[in-house]
Amino acid sequence: MLLSLIYLVAITAEAMTGALSAGRRRMDLFGVVIIASVTALGGGSLRDIVLGHYPLGWVKHPEYLGYTIGAAIVATFVARWMHHLRQAFLWLDALGLVAFTLIGCAIAREAGHAPVIAVIAGMLTGTFGGVLRDVLCNEIPLVFQKELYASVSLLTGAAYLLLLHAGVNESTATLGCLGGGFLLRLLAIRYNWDVPKFVYRDEVH
Repeated sequence: MLLSLIYLVAITAEAMTGALSAGRRRMDLFGVVIIASVTALGGGSLRDIVLGHYPLGWVKHPEYLGYTIGAAIVATFVARWMHHLRQAFLWLDALGLVAFTLIGCAIAREAGHAPVIAVIAGMLTGTFGGVLRDVLCNEIPLVFQKELYASVSLLTGAAYLLLLHAGVNESTATLGCLGGGFLLRLLAIRYNWDVPKFVYRDEVH
């Protein structure tokens, strides 16, 4: 129940950030809605396709699509004030990342997939909506160049499965990983923790 509530808050927040990205590229309303929907629902859709888990989440629950479209339209009206809410969106994004990850892990686990596949499914759910958004907006995906993001997702998913394997109650494991992953993401933002970058320059002699 808690994860479901957080999921709804997260897809709404992600849809609004996707709408803003579309606005920066001067897209029309159709483009805004598409980018917002891809940002909010793309990771879960990709996970379901990879796992052969049908129908897709938003097809089974079309109200999710309604939330994202509504959030995208609202974002176009309140965009001029959105910069005041930047900190709140960072927190919501961090919470959404962890919640999406845990939901993805749980779905893969319930389908009987191996633990490594469950962790990857969680990471796809948590991060690839943003990747698809950035690719469609012709930008280098933020997940590949900013503070720890995909790594937080992978660590959260791995911790969740390890706790379950150790016999920890599912609700306890979920809440523990939700709090731990959220805190780790906030610390990464605060202290600019990131993965070492590979820099290659093709020198001409």
